[in-house]
Amino acid sequence: MPTPRHAGRGRLPDVRPLDRFSTIKIKLGVLVAASVTLSAFITWLGLYNHLGPSRTLPLAVLVSLLAVQVLARGMTSPLRDMTAAARSMASGDYSQRVRATSRDEVGQLAEAFNTMARDLEQVDLLRREMVANVSHELRTPVTALRAQLENMVDGVSEPDEESLQAALSQTERLGRLVTYLLDLSRIEAGAVGLDVADVPLAEFLRDAAAATEPLAAPKELRLVTEVHPPGLTVPADAERLHQVVANLLHNAVRHSPVGGEIRVEARRAGNHVVIDVADEGPGIPRSDRDQVFERFSRGNAPAQTGHESTGGTGLGLAIVRWAVQLHGGTVRVADSAHGCIMRVSLPTGRIAA
Repeated sequence: MPTPRHAGRGRLPDVRPLDRFSTIKIKLGVLVAASVTLSAFITWLGLYNHLGPSRTLPLAVLVSLLAVQVLARGMTSPLRDMTAAARSMASGDYSQRVRATSRDEVGQLAEAFNTMARDLEQVDLLRREMVANVSHELRTPVTALRAQLENMVDGVSEPDEESLQAALSQTERLGRLVTYLLDLSRIEAGAVGLDVADVPLAEFLRDAAAATEPLAAPKELRLVTEVHPPGLTVPADAERLHQVVANLLHNAVRHSPVGGEIRVEARRAGNHVVIDVADEGPGIPRSDRDQVFERFSRGNAPAQTGHESTGGTGLGLAIVRWAVQLHGGTVRVADSAHGCIMRVSLPTGRIAA
């Protein structure tokens, strides 16, 4: 564990014999008692050796002050360490920690400070990673879009349907990334509620599949929906549930082979409704199944599948997990003989909006 830069500095040793006591009040009482006892002993010793009050009293005071300074330094060391660590944190260094050895209020404060420092260090790391990843995600479509537009302006390529479609695809990718980032900001701000109603899944899933057809058409993918029983409903926010299914379908389209099939199935399982989105892609290794739901993580990466990247941002599945958890449900990668099955489980009980 990192230690404070300034720990142990100073002329007096950083001894902490009072750490065994559980409160500052007891420590102060022991400090006063030790000071008085030491003063009385020095005074008695001086008088016994005929030194006289003029020499005994100053000596007793000096020795008592020195002893108090040594003991008090150990009591206040965590406070000085916290001051030094706070100054380092103000300049962006979140690696400093306080040595917390006592059980009193100062020790508890030191432990809370260390917890806060670890949390801030993690947040700062996530912030840096997010800025770097967002910059990378934005740079790719912006660079491609700029090149396409420059070619059209310079007359290198004609603004035909194919070129305009490519430019539109890059623009849509930028739009999806911005939408994801806005959703994440609302998540962190806690400013998202639910408008819960009974959603008829047969019609809902057909509409979601129809909205995905334009993305599936270039790969000649077949989208199949099945609901058992046909009249199955689930209490949910239709907009958020559409966000879940749409993201899973887009992910399935991205990693499906040409001419493959994507199945969206819903069924009742006890007091839950299970929605499966299955594709015929290479699947996700078991070791990566938890990571794919983290921000900017890419399960089924193109490097693994051998397929061309279609602009995944690494944010879609993070949004899926958040929206499902908002409904009190779970989402995971289910076991399958081939391909990938994303399984969403939503409770059938009414959710508090």
